[in-house]
Amino acid sequence: MSDERINRLREAVRTVPDFPVEGIMFRDITPLLADGTLLSMVTNLFIERMEEVGWMPDMIIGPEARGFIFGPLLASRLEIGFIPVRKPGKLPDSTRVVEYTLEYGTNRLEMHEDALASGQKVVIVDDLLATGGTVAACIELCEQAGAEVAGSLFLIELDGLKGRDVISPVQVQSLLRFPA
Repeated sequence: MSDERINRLREAVRTVPDFPVEGIMFRDITPLLADGTLLSMVTNLFIERMEEVGWMPDMIIGPEARGFIFGPLLASRLEIGFIPVRKPGKLPDSTRVVEYTLEYGTNRLEMHEDALASGQKVVIVDDLLATGGTVAACIELCEQAGAEVAGSLFLIELDGLKGRDVISPVQVQSLLRFPA
């Protein structure tokens, strides 16, 4: 992987201190999202990482909200389906529900009960791995459906918050790493 591409992505991430609460260094990806070349680069790098580790999913899973950005782009390029994982009350049919912990609070996630078939292989895609609570909830939802989580992809991983440990043994591939 080219260091130049990673450097371009890193330069596009804006750091906003004390957002949404004091002490948090928020990694704002909106400048990256505004650049179509960089957005395409993220998808290409995700595909390269998946090929390097041998992940061949049947479906891409993406949690609300920014997993909805990267997940469908990746699924489309791979010509496979995308399954949204949403906050409570957003899906119109029967759902599986898991409660999880965020870096600065708690929430619940839902996925349609019939979204995955037993034995399907999935990769979870999101913008950020912090404490691992969101992706751990996604993993639990997938496992409840009998699916196999091949791995997880992130644009950014925050070092020091032990998100990797929380979702172990599910493998993590992250394009950028920042201190928490």
